[in-house]
Amino acid sequence: MTPEQRKQLISVLENDEPISNEWARIIFPPEKRECELVYLGKEREEDIIAGTMALPLQAVRTFNKSDEDWRNKLVFGDNLQAMRSLLDEKRAGRLTCADGTPGVRLVFIDPPFATQRDFRGNQDQKAYQDRVAGAEFLEFIRKRLILIRELLTDDGSVFVHMDWRKIHGVKLLMDEIFGENRLQNQIIWQRHDPHNDAKTKFGRIHDTLLWYSKAEKPIYNFKDVTESLSVAALKEYSLCRLENGDIVAWEESLEGKGKRFKLDDCTVKGNNFDRKFVWRGAKPSPKRVWPADSPEEMDELVRKGILYLRNPEKGAARCRVSELDRRQAEGQLAQDIWLNLGRMKGGSSYPTEKPELLLNRIILAASNSGDLVLDAFAGSGTTLAVAEKLGRRWVGIDCGKLSIYTIQKRMLNLKQEIGNKGKKAMKAKPFTLYNAGLYDFGKLRELPWDAWRFFALQLFQCKDEQHSIRGIRFDGYLKGSSVLVFNHLENGGAMVSEETLHSIHEAIGEKVSSRVFIIAPSMSFDFQRDYISIGDVRYYALRIPYSIVQELHKREFTALRQPSIADDVNDTVESVGFDFIQPPEVSYKAGSRVKEGFLLHEGFIKLESFRSEANVRAPMKSVDSFEALSMVMIDYDYDTETDVFNFDAVHYSAALAEAGWEITFPLERAGKKMMVVFLDVFGNEAREVIDEETFADNKTEKLKKAKKATKK
Repeated sequence: MTPEQRKQLISVLENDEPISNEWARIIFPPEKRECELVYLGKEREEDIIAGTMALPLQAVRTFNKSDEDWRNKLVFGDNLQAMRSLLDEKRAGRLTCADGTPGVRLVFIDPPFATQRDFRGNQDQKAYQDRVAGAEFLEFIRKRLILIRELLTDDGSVFVHMDWRKIHGVKLLMDEIFGENRLQNQIIWQRHDPHNDAKTKFGRIHDTLLWYSKAEKPIYNFKDVTESLSVAALKEYSLCRLENGDIVAWEESLEGKGKRFKLDDCTVKGNNFDRKFVWRGAKPSPKRVWPADSPEEMDELVRKGILYLRNPEKGAARCRVSELDRRQAEGQLAQDIWLNLGRMKGGSSYPTEKPELLLNRIILAASNSGDLVLDAFAGSGTTLAVAEKLGRRWVGIDCGKLSIYTIQKRMLNLKQEIGNKGKKAMKAKPFTLYNAGLYDFGKLRELPWDAWRFFALQLFQCKDEQHSIRGIRFDGYLKGSSVLVFNHLENGGAMVSEETLHSIHEAIGEKVSSRVFIIAPSMSFDFQRDYISIGDVRYYALRIPYSIVQELHKREFTALRQPSIADDVNDTVESVGFDFIQPPEVSYKAGSRVKEGFLLHEGFIKLESFRSEANVRAPMKSVDSFEALSMVMIDYDYDTETDVFNFDAVHYSAALAEAGWEITFPLERAGKKMMVVFLDVFGNEAREVIDEETFADNKTEKLKKAKKATKK
C-alpha cells in the first residue's frame, strides 16, 4: 500500500464513509491470501464457535426405556445452539461412539436449499435482494458446517445433500471449512424420473451429495457398498458349456444350455512384493499382483476352476472365471452416480422425505456398527430410522414440531427391512426427546438443587467454577464477573430483595468487578428492575423465565417460527437465546352432522378463538385471534395408556382460514379418544383430549343409519 493510499483509507475511516470493493484487493492482496468465498455478513470461525449459545438439553420424555447406558437423542430446537451444546458434551466425554471415541462418526444433512422470500420492486432491486438472501443462506449453512466439523471424530465424515441452486456456493464453503483435499466425492443421485420440464430445458432429475471428511482417510466400507451390474457389464458375459464342473469350451451361443461366464485378468491391483512371483512363465505387470501367495496356491485355483488357462502348454492368457449368477449376487462397487435408490416420496406426510435406500448406502459406507450418526435437519427422520436398523447410535435435531412428531411416530412403528417394508416389526432402542431453547419451567422447578444449579449456569452460559468472596459463596463466572445461583428451595422460599443485595454488597463490594449476576426463578425476586446499582457495582437479576438484559448479548433473542403453510416446512429458520413454554389458550366447538349433499356423517372441530402469550422478549403483548396459530395436529385414536401422540393429520392455519377455521373428518375415523394439538408460531402447544361422545349422540346408531341409507 502506497503512502497516498494509506492517507485515503484513513480519511475514509475517519469520515465514516463506506469502503469500496476496490480497497479489498489493496488491503488483502489476492496473491497473499487463500481462495475464499466473500459475501456480506461473513463472521470469523472463532466468533461463531464462541458466540453461539450452548443451550442445555431439557429431557421431556424417554421412549422404550431400558437399562442401557446410551440413549439416542431427538432434539427440538435450533440446530446451531443444540450442536453447540453437543460440542460441550463431546468435550466432556458424554457424546461418544460405542467404542468410546468422542464425537460423531457420520453427519448427514439435507438443509433447505434457499430462503423462500417474496421480493417486490424493479429487476435491479430484486437482484440485489436475491444476493442478500443468498449471502444470509450461505452464512446460515456455514455456521452449522463449522459446528459439524468440531463435532466429528478424527475419522468422521459429513454428507451434504443439495440441489442445483446452491450446490456450487456450498462446495466453496466446504472447501474452506474442511479443506479442498478433504472432498472425497461429489455424488449425483437421480431423485426423479424424467418429467415435463424437458420440453423447454433438459429435465432436472438429480440432486448432489458432497462427501467431505475431517481427516485424509475417513472410514469407507467400500465392500459394503455395491450396486447391480450395469447393462454394459452384463453384455460382457457369454454362455459357456461346463463338463464335470470345468470349462472345456468357450462358445458365444449355446441356446440357453449353459451358464453365463466371462474371462477377466486374474491379477489384481496391489504392491505386495511377495505376490509378484513368476508363475508358469509369467509375472504380473507393474502395480498388479497375483491373487494368491504362492505358485502352488495359484495351481490350486486352476484345479478349482476359479482360474482358467486358455493355453496351458504355453502358460499364457491366464484368466479368472467370473460366473454371472455369482457376480450379480455380489454386485459391483458403487461409483459416484447413484441410480435405483428410490425417489423423493410424493404424497408423503412430510415434504422432501428421502428414501431409506439412499441413507442406507451412506451410513453403510461411512460408519460402523455402534458409531454415532447425526442429522441436524432431521425432517421426517429417515436418517435416524436407517441408523437404528443398521445398529448405529443417533442424534436428530429439528426446529419444527411437525418433524418431531413425525419422527416420534416413525421410530415407534419401525419395520426391520430398509424402506420400512415387511411384516416384521422392530423395537427401537431407547431414545429421549429433548427441548433446547424452549423449556418447561414447571419441570425445572421440580429439579433437585444440584440439577437446578447446573441447568441455571448452562442456561446463561456461565462458567461452572465455585468460589468464595469474603465468605459469600458464588457458583461461577459470566463474562468474567461472579455469578450466584440463588437457592430458592431453602428457608421456606426466601426472596431476593434489595436488602439482600445490599447485604451482599457490604460484604464483597470492594472485591468484585463492576457486575454481579444473581440467577433465580422470577417469582423469587421482589423487585422488577433488571439490575440495581449499589456504589460502582451493578447487581443483575437473571430471571427464569428470562427477562432479557440487552447489555449481555450481541443479538436480541428471537424465537423459532413454526410454519402456517406446508411450503414453509423446510424454510430456513433459526433462533437466538431461549424461551419458556407458554401454552396458548384455545376455544373450540366439536360435534357431528350430516355432510351436506351426502348421507354420511362427519365430525367437525370449529375454532372460536386462539390466544398466545409467548415470552420471546419482555415485555410482549399477548397475540389474540388466530394470528399466532401455526397448525393443528390430530391423533384420531389416541391411546391414553401409552400417552403417545401419534398424529394422523395436520391442518395449517392458512388452509384453516380458507375453511372458516373448521376441521372436518369422516366420523368413523374418531376413536374412543382423540388428541388435538393446537400449535402457535413459537412452538407452544395446547393439548385437548376429546371423547367420542362429543361428536355424536349415539354415534354408533348414526353410523348404522348412514350405512343403511348408502345401501338403499
